[in-house]
Amino acid sequence: MLSIAATSLPAFTAPLLPHATRVAAPVMKAEGEIGVTPPLGVWDPLGCLAEPVDYPRRDYRRYVELEIKHGRIAMLATVGVLTTEAGFRWPGYLSKSLDLKFADLPGGCFDSYNAVPALGWLQIVGFVIFLELAYGATDPSKEPGDVGGISWVRYDDPETKKFK
Repeated sequence: MLSIAATSLPAFTAPLLPHATRVAAPVMKAEGEIGVTPPLGVWDPLGCLAEPVDYPRRDYRRYVELEIKHGRIAMLATVGVLTTEAGFRWPGYLSKSLDLKFADLPGGCFDSYNAVPALGWLQIVGFVIFLELAYGATDPSKEPGDVGGISWVRYDDPETKKFK
């Protein structure tokens, strides 16, 4: 009985898999290039940043400005949701024709989004577009995200910046 089991054992073994081929290490781009994060460099396994580049490259500074701007918008949205959930509402009407007061708006992200009429959202989007076009660009002589006026305190000394 044992001899029958021993002779049929190779029938239950899997075939050997070929050895895995070694993938070439990603090419690290120059310091300051888009996607470079010191000390790691660029990790681009799909080759999305490979040469030749067909699209016009943007300056990394623009991406930093957009990241700061979107972070600020997200913080304002969070504060808006928290204050609405806490019960703070503007006095008056949101829509006089629909007899919808600010106090009638439900708390929460999606409920309050659905409660605002379409013309209200059009006004909000129009106002945001106006702000973006009128005040959105950062002066190239300033650091990204530095939108403060002349009263804004700026620290030129690297040690002071590090301390602050």
